Amino acid sequence: MESKEKRREKVIEVLNKARAMELLAIHQYMNQHYNLDNMDFGELAAKMKLVAIDEMRHAEMFAERIKELGGEPVTGHDGQVVKGQDVREIFPFDANLEDDTIDVYNQFRLVCQENGDAISMKLFEDIINEEQIHYNYFDNVDNHIKKLDDTFLAKIAGTPSETGLTPRGFAVGTGTPA
Repeated sequence: MESKEKRREKVIEVLNKARAMELLAIHQYMNQHYNLDNMDFGELAAKMKLVAIDEMRHAEMFAERIKELGGEPVTGHDGQVVKGQDVREIFPFDANLEDDTIDVYNQFRLVCQENGDAISMKLFEDIINEEQIHYNYFDNVDNHIKKLDDTFLAKIAGTPSETGLTPRGFAVGTGTPA
């Protein structure tokens, strides 16, 4: 049987690979958010931004678990952001990205299970459930575009891209005077 440290290293490795995947997804989805907004598909842009925020949460959850295990979270991503996609290309592309992510995360979940880390295994299960919601959304929009094409896109055109998020952070919205 491998040592606890070796097993922990294997779990940290898959957590970091997953974190890098999330970081790439954030960049991809934010790029698409801006493009959809520029194409005047505000409703689609707003939802894309919310998916990107989900991915930010996932990246942070992976980082927190990596730190709990004594590892160092990666800060970069592997892969390249695909830019300049047409609205008809975005949603099948993203559905495929989410489908691949679900497949990989299921494999990573097994690595956690094999190495005796139920907490990381549960983390992957929870995130897989959210990735499935993303997949379903992207696949549904893709199907609407394929079936209804210009009718669907005309209905979405000119919609607002406001997500309703209130700006909060260290420098904005903290309520403390400067």
